[in-house]
Amino acid sequence: PPLPAGRISALEALDIWKRRFAEEGVPEPASSSHYIIAHLLGAKTMESVERSKLSELLGRDQTEQIWRLCTKRLSRMPVQYVIEEWDFRDVTLKMRPPVFIPRPETEELVELVLGDLESRSWVGADTQQTCLEVGCGSGAISLSLLRSRPQLQVLAVDQSRDAVELTAENAGRLGLEDRLQVHHLDVMKAGETLLSLCGSVSALVSNPPYLFSEDMNSLEPEISRFEDHGALDGGEDGLNTIKQILILAPQILINHGRVYLEVEPRHPARIQAWVEANVGGLCYVETRRDISGRPRYCILQKESN
Repeated sequence: PPLPAGRISALEALDIWKRRFAEEGVPEPASSSHYIIAHLLGAKTMESVERSKLSELLGRDQTEQIWRLCTKRLSRMPVQYVIEEWDFRDVTLKMRPPVFIPRPETEELVELVLGDLESRSWVGADTQQTCLEVGCGSGAISLSLLRSRPQLQVLAVDQSRDAVELTAENAGRLGLEDRLQVHHLDVMKAGETLLSLCGSVSALVSNPPYLFSEDMNSLEPEISRFEDHGALDGGEDGLNTIKQILILAPQILINHGRVYLEVEPRHPARIQAWVEANVGGLCYVETRRDISGRPRYCILQKESN
């Protein structure tokens, strides 16, 4: 829509863009306009903006900014990239394309890992807990774990230099850089390098590329145009990176250390069968379901040498 000639309020801007997004088939037209306009008013959500502020007339600059950001959303750029930040559990992360945007299911993965680290008897008070994250993206998993466990040390790797730089930047902004090492490394090509970097870790966590290659063709424009395909495409059966992680895991984990994976709901049974047939020293512990009831998380454990 053209920039309005006269001054308008935030509520009017909201209405204009909600309608335009809906007309153009942009998913979630209401929440898209809410997030962008709330962000420009210095808030996270419209609910947290004072009512009076919503009806005040916007300055020309503000209106131009709203039009600029909403036009980006019209091109199907995800809201997270448009406003350049996103909340993940208890941390606010900087976001920029093409670094993978963390999904709500991954928050559940972090809860699962934290609950396990808390309750498992092999982790004594004196044990230095260490974690390896494969495919760190924006740093969501690693930084959320570090924020929740002050004694934890994390090594994070990603095949994308953009991701490594963004994770390091987010760690610095959150004051967590002292307990995080982050490296530009592709586990598919540099398994040996990874082994030399990491010593023995208590937990290996990953939300790896797990889409079946054929499903890459049917992705929404938000994903196919803007997010790193290397963080999504897991090969013909979606298991390329997952298999490599599981082959390396027994050499990386301490005895009884665990692997936590977020996977495609068709994967857990296949992963269990493949590990039993191909990987010595690693046993499949259990499959956990996500909030929608789909089998989503695989937990495996290193058996004693």
